[in-house]
Parts: sequence; structure tokens; C-alpha cells
Amino acid sequence: MGFSTINADYTRHGSSFTNMGFLSLCIYRFGRWGMRRSNPLSRYAMQKCYGVMNVFVANISKIWIPPQVQIGADFHIIHAEGSLSIHPDTVIGDRVGVMHNVTIGTNMRGPAPIIGDDVFIGVNSTILGPVKIGDRVRIGANTAVSTDIPADCIAIGSPAKIYPRLGPFPDFHQVQDVERA
Repeated sequence: MGFSTINADYTRHGSSFTNMGFLSLCIYRFGRWGMRRSNPLSRYAMQKCYGVMNVFVANISKIWIPPQVQIGADFHIIHAEGSLSIHPDTVIGDRVGVMHNVTIGTNMRGPAPIIGDDVFIGVNSTILGPVKIGDRVRIGANTAVSTDIPADCIAIGSPAKIYPRLGPFPDFHQVQDVERA
């Protein structure tokens, strides 16, 4: 748990100590740091401190990020106004943005999602089961993802329909192929 990581989280979340997304990430990073202590007594003490802090922050913010989650650089909780729940075995890549009321993973047992780099997860979305989300994927609002999504795609709807992302100047034939799908 480096100061530079906490400082980057602070800046990314609006430079405010009252931002619940920032506070939740701080608690997560403290729990992850405490989990890695080599001394068993130190590890036990850090886990108890993490548990007490997490109870207060999670009940206020409704954001639950267990310390077992592997989160890449520049994780951003865009709106910390609703709930966020992440399965403990989830792997999240770099530069992932998550809106409010998002669930990643089903219950707390079994395999969990693997999310690539540069992914955006829209409001009220759920990612269920052991799915793989590719790099640069956009998941729209109210989307239920239960299948793998390849890189450079957009997922919309419940259940999710997967569409290729079109560049800034789409080819007319690509647009027609997407409309036929």
C-alpha cells in the first residue's frame, strides 16, 4: 500500500476525503496490505482493524470490496451513491470504471469474473458467474452479463447482447452487419 497509490485514488475521486468511493478503496487497500503481512500476529491484528473499519464504511457507503479481490491500477468508482458488491475471487484489470448499483460475481462461493483493462461498467449492471470480459469493453446500464465478452465490444440489455465497437468513422457495411445481428 504505497502513498502514491492512495494519492492517485484521492485525485481520481475528486480530491475529497468524504468521497465514499475513495474511502472504500482506502479500506480495501489497507485490508489487502494487512493480508500480506508475514508475521501471523501482525496479520491477525491488521485483519481485525480492517474488519472494524470495513463495517463502518461499508454500512455507510454500501460498497463492499473484499481484500482478496485483485484490482489493477486506476480503478474508479464513478458514483459512490448506490451499492457496489464484488466477489472476493474477482480479478479486475487496469483503468476500470464502475458506476453505482453494480454487482460483480454471484454468491461468495465458486468461480468469479475476470475483467480486462479499460472496461466501463454502467449503472445497475450485473456480471454473473465465471465470465471473462475483454479489454476495452463497454457494459451499458441495466445489463446482465452471463457470457464471455470479447475485447472491443459493447454489451447491452438483459440478457446482454454483444455488439462490436465501431470506430469514429464506421464503414457503412459494418453498420449494416450489426443491424442484421
